[in-house]
Amino acid sequence: MSEHQISMRVELQEQRAAALADMVERILAPLHGDEHVVDAGCGTGAFAFAVAPHVQAVTGIDRDAGLLAAARELAPSNCAFVEGDLAELPFGYGAFDVAGCFRVLHHVPRPELVVAELARVVRPGGRVLVVDQLGDVDPLRSLELDRFERERDASHVRLLPDADIRFLLEANDLVVVHDEVSREMREIERYLDAAGLQGEERERVRRMAPAAEYEVEVGWFLARKHGS
Repeated sequence: MSEHQISMRVELQEQRAAALADMVERILAPLHGDEHVVDAGCGTGAFAFAVAPHVQAVTGIDRDAGLLAAARELAPSNCAFVEGDLAELPFGYGAFDVAGCFRVLHHVPRPELVVAELARVVRPGGRVLVVDQLGDVDPLRSLELDRFERERDASHVRLLPDADIRFLLEANDLVVVHDEVSREMREIERYLDAAGLQGEERERVRRMAPAAEYEVEVGWFLARKHGS
């Protein structure tokens, strides 16, 4: 990821930080202050920083060294960041009380492997929080959105609909205990700025956008692992 894209990402993260912190605290309540949390696909640390004031320690992991460097610059003292593969997390079974995966699954070619790893590294009775933009229930509209997102960001693979995310969680012996959908308005020009698109490429991708301003749905799924 380019320096411009990282800078734009950090700027947007800071603008959304307070709202995200409130959402995370509410959905994960109760937190007792002694939890160990992993933020899988941490990027510049949005989820890690939101949960850090309420837990003992957070470990963020991502494969992009530039994003990790930006996260380390902003990190509170109880956050650490490591480079690694989300499909093969370098942690032992049951190492964490909570595993979070924030706006990541649509970037990975095998999301089932990532969810399986989240389930593995959470202790019995621990929780997994998956947050991601949702695919449309209309498969043709989902195809159009995916095509647009891939042109805007080559790392995009596929938006998963609600049912697919639930299936991945349940297939790994995780029971969904809370779910909700939040809605976000996107301004296409700012969205293209964040991608660093210019000139003819920007115009081409702009023509593929749903509208100059459009709404997306973000699903929040909190699941508990069987056991105590």
